[in-house]
Amino acid sequence: MKKKINLTLIALVLPITVAFADDGDKAATSTDMMNYVGFGAIILALLIFVVALLVILRTVRVITQVAMGAEAYKAMLEKEAAEKLEYKAVRKKNKGEAMLRVFSLKPMSEEHSLLLNHEFDGIRELNNPTPQWFMYLFYATMVFAVVYLLNYHVFHFGQLQYDEYRTEVAIADKEKAAYLGKAANRVDETTVKLSTDVTVLASGKGIFAERCAPCHGGHAQGNVGPNLTDDYWLHGNKINDVFKTIKYGIAAKGMPTWEKQLSPKQIADVASYVKSLHGTNPANPKAPQGEKISETAVAAKADTKTDMAIN
Repeated sequence: MKKKINLTLIALVLPITVAFADDGDKAATSTDMMNYVGFGAIILALLIFVVALLVILRTVRVITQVAMGAEAYKAMLEKEAAEKLEYKAVRKKNKGEAMLRVFSLKPMSEEHSLLLNHEFDGIRELNNPTPQWFMYLFYATMVFAVVYLLNYHVFHFGQLQYDEYRTEVAIADKEKAAYLGKAANRVDETTVKLSTDVTVLASGKGIFAERCAPCHGGHAQGNVGPNLTDDYWLHGNKINDVFKTIKYGIAAKGMPTWEKQLSPKQIADVASYVKSLHGTNPANPKAPQGEKISETAVAAKADTKTDMAIN
């Protein structure tokens, strides 16, 4: 016993000693080494505690044997062993009886009362009843079937699978529309994209007629503000430029900022609508203002850049 304990202590202490010998003072101040030493100390303390308990237990047994005498102590051990065997036998019997009750069976000694009259090739059949738990489960399924039939096929309180599918699709469409609405409002002058969607252009046209027409004219031919249908632009003709101009305005020329009055999606819709007006040639257009930027030239330049990037 002592030899085993000494070997265990050496096995625990030796790695710590070697680690200290290899790393010296630097290892002693290392966080990892301190954790390692602490872990080893805890394991060592637990081992000593277990060994102490074993020693105390052994001491108590020796003292008990000396106090009672060898014969009396032996008799006590035999009595304890007999009680354990008896307890196991009772427990096994109770377990067997519980299984018989659960499955509505009878013990082997009473099986002769369950034998049926017919016999085949020396084999006879027992007339065991169906277990009660199985019958309860069977009755429960019958009740469930009746309730299900009334709920889904008679009174239509619940939805059948196709109706439930259509309901879930409708809910998903609403959630998708809400998500897209929020996503659309995250657009800015760096991420805005030109749209030709009829719904987007209709939205932009309504906002333009209400907010922009007083300065740019009902057909964007120009009034106080410049003509938005020709090739001349004061602040750039890209969708990003138009979005930025609408969003921040041009204070020096009386163009108000619409950032706080229109949502990012509304500004994007108006910008796409303004781009769609190019070349519409409305009546009584205002004289050109700004720099001439041909849409065809811009498109050709963009295609050239794309080809160069691919090559």
